[in-house]
Amino acid sequence: MVTARTTHRGIAVLATLAAVAVLPGTVGVASADAVPGYRTADGATQIGGTPTNEDAPQLKPGLHTDTIKRGEQKYYAVTLDDRTNAYFSAVAAPRPGTKVEDYGDKLTINVQDSNGNSCDTGASPFFRGGGMAYPIADYATRRIGADRPDCQKAGPYYLVLTREGSATSGPDTWPIELDYLEEPPLKGSTPARPGQGTWSTATPAPRTDPTERAAKGGTGFNDAGSVATGVWTDRIRPGETRFYRVPVDWGQRLNLSAELPNATGNVTGIVGNALGLGVYNPARGAVGTATFVPYTGKPAAAKQFTAPVDYGNRFNPVDAVSAMRFAGWYYLAVSLHPDAARYFPKGTDLTLRVDVLLHPKAGPGYTKPAGTFSVTPEDQETARKGQNAQEAATSGTLMTVAYAGIGTGVVLLAGLGTWTLVARRQAAGAAGVAGPAGVAGASGEPPAPPALPGQSTRTTQQGQRGAQFGPPQGW
Repeated sequence: MVTARTTHRGIAVLATLAAVAVLPGTVGVASADAVPGYRTADGATQIGGTPTNEDAPQLKPGLHTDTIKRGEQKYYAVTLDDRTNAYFSAVAAPRPGTKVEDYGDKLTINVQDSNGNSCDTGASPFFRGGGMAYPIADYATRRIGADRPDCQKAGPYYLVLTREGSATSGPDTWPIELDYLEEPPLKGSTPARPGQGTWSTATPAPRTDPTERAAKGGTGFNDAGSVATGVWTDRIRPGETRFYRVPVDWGQRLNLSAELPNATGNVTGIVGNALGLGVYNPARGAVGTATFVPYTGKPAAAKQFTAPVDYGNRFNPVDAVSAMRFAGWYYLAVSLHPDAARYFPKGTDLTLRVDVLLHPKAGPGYTKPAGTFSVTPEDQETARKGQNAQEAATSGTLMTVAYAGIGTGVVLLAGLGTWTLVARRQAAGAAGVAGPAGVAGASGEPPAPPALPGQSTRTTQQGQRGAQFGPPQGW
């Protein structure tokens, strides 16, 4: 039975779903006027790395949170098979305003076997924004391949994180977020590294679409606002880093430009490393190094141009090319230096020109669903709408509930309509002809209406015996 009470319950459920989807996970608490810190993933598992590998906690696929102090080293244990590529990324997210030193403050990420041998060269993301604190990230891998002599066997391995920094850098503890992803094996042969000259290195001009769309940047990878090909606008405050994500399929590449407008007023001077633009792949691996440009009051632009996505890029020694190794969501991080407050004390407009170039190609073919390493029609739609992951999930949940409600209503109305038609015909026939005992309509009663979901036909018939023709009570 549909009543006002059940309707209110349905509304409450929808409200709860929406609230759950946007529960905050921000590192630290920022006031209304403060720059927000990195938002960790809702549901991420807290884990505590140890100084040695003897009692290291077991790391499972998925997202985890921890903290790390200056000069500290932490171990995490992981059990790997002999078929799957494993990616271990780490995001160091010091609060905005934290003291950091360019190049000196860094996070070293490494994967080792049980003998302490490194599985690859690892990664060492560092700051290069003129003393600005912003999220830095990269990954280390255990990759299966004939070109890799070490770390090919199944067994125990360790993720090792080390925070480096001089005594003059900030002593604050850094929140970190770990992501453990597995890339499925391939069905067929491994694609070769693309040959030299197979794609152009000439940077094309940025997009100049006449229509600008509103973007909603997030604080990090988890709440990054989606964008697609086009010109997007947002707001950014001094000391803030805003994240965006864009789906890039196999064979496609990115041409990006983040731009500041000219300043108004009589302020002069230069802000070095004022505007930064970094790019990360679906496993949170850095695509080269972030680009920082100065600002003098005139329009300024930080630009990035990537190689096309190709499985064989992983064999390229150039980091910026090697990172373009799989399809999926690519992330853009735009940072505005705190000293830009001299020009933009209340923040400024930010223009983001996004161009996803070339037509998609077929992927290499995994033995299992590619998951993170793929682009779906739903991803493309989410990007066109400019939604972040939470908004897309909430929208999908509400649509499912709506369709379910509509479907149930259609079934009930169809059943009620059929019952009404039959009842009228039998009632008309019963007026002149008496039917045999036990046949509906013999005593002049209408037949019972169809049962409601969760209600037996027997109960429905008993409740309707002796009732006048009409819909069930409570409708």
